[in-house]
Amino acid sequence: MNPALKLLKEAPFAAKLGMFIVLLNIFAAVFAPIITPYSETEIIGDTWEGGFWDSEAPEHDPPALFGTDHIGRDLFTRVIYGARNTIGIALVTTLLAFAVGISLGFLAATLRGWVDQVISRGVDVLMAIPTLIFALMVLSVLGTAVHVLIVVIALLDATRVYRISRAVAMDVEVMEYVEVAKLRGEGLWWVMRHEILPNTLAPLVAEFGLRFCFVFLFIAALSFLGLGLQPPTADWGSMVRENAQGITFGIIIPLIPAAAIALLTVGVNLIVDWFLHKASGIRDIE
Repeated sequence: MNPALKLLKEAPFAAKLGMFIVLLNIFAAVFAPIITPYSETEIIGDTWEGGFWDSEAPEHDPPALFGTDHIGRDLFTRVIYGARNTIGIALVTTLLAFAVGISLGFLAATLRGWVDQVISRGVDVLMAIPTLIFALMVLSVLGTAVHVLIVVIALLDATRVYRISRAVAMDVEVMEYVEVAKLRGEGLWWVMRHEILPNTLAPLVAEFGLRFCFVFLFIAALSFLGLGLQPPTADWGSMVRENAQGITFGIIIPLIPAAAIALLTVGVNLIVDWFLHKASGIRDIE
């Protein structure tokens, strides 16, 4: 049997549930234009019309499964496009943060001395500033364009990635096989790529899952505050903010994008928990 299929078959129900949730969101993000019955910004009806749960809601063709938002757009369409925008930006941001954080962390652990001191003190300065305040300050000055949002959040998250990558690389860098590679004349980047990285993958992959959740929630929080993705772009955080007043009138529309945020977060964490358990080498008691 294929090792990947065997691993999937042996996965507990919680991990399979997490995979299903994540794959469902990825499917929605990739095929959003095919799945959605309307365009992202199309107004199809009145404000806050009920969805499939409301027998008195006006009928639409195609049907508005989740009803309409605060200006009459199809909420189901907005949620699907929100998955594409929120998850896509969070993934790009996390990848950039890991590229920067791991490179600097491995460099500091391998060279040590003044290089380690300079990078570590710079990271300490950035980490001393509260993340949300720093992001709000920079985004207020530079604007909320997507590329600015990605770079700012990636820079903030790279400091956390740097800390864990430096810590795990310090343990590996003193191992005999690394010393042998150095004595063999291998270059710095070769040692980092072929010796340190493969032996630190388990904690780094787990950290990637957790960091993706933090970035994803941070983008949603910034959007809720009005400094994330800007209208009319669909984003789960901004959708909660835009429809929040509906709660006052007993309208559940704002809870739908909030539930999407919570569901994806739970799904990713279920996978990360399983991966950490597998990497630890601890066997389940039968």
